Amino acid sequence: MKNQQPVILTGKLKWVERIAHLFDDQFTLPGTKFKFGLDPIVNLFPIAGDAAGFVVGAALVLTMAKHGVSRKVLILMMLNLLIDGLVGSIPLLGTVFDFYYKANTRNIALLKAHYVEGKYQGSGTGVLITIFVVLILFLALFVYLSIVVFNLIKSLF
Repeated sequence: MKNQQPVILTGKLKWVERIAHLFDDQFTLPGTKFKFGLDPIVNLFPIAGDAAGFVVGAALVLTMAKHGVSRKVLILMMLNLLIDGLVGSIPLLGTVFDFYYKANTRNIALLKAHYVEGKYQGSGTGVLITIFVVLILFLALFVYLSIVVFNLIKSLF
């Protein structure tokens, strides 16, 4: 994007950008350049905060989907939202993670890159296959570790 004007979203997409800014970058820690939004603050309330952040993120993705982005962009946006929701729901680690992983801002960047640079075109089948393979590997790792832990506990008795 060298020598290009920044993308300015209009209409409902401008609303999406404002909400993303509110949830991810609204506030600056005094004396630093560190920005954060309402998302990590709301997520301090177990379950309700995580659900609220996920619902807002999903509404933003749905609004962007209605404006004709490619399937690949939608898959990447939903993946951002899923990562934010899953890791963000882990006590303590999730709270810290929410200050740094800004799914809504990432999704706005995907949207702008899609419109300006023509990136992320296509069906997204490759992305779906990659996600599926990673999930299968995590499942296999989980099963393996469960067996190891079970055998370790069994050997203690």
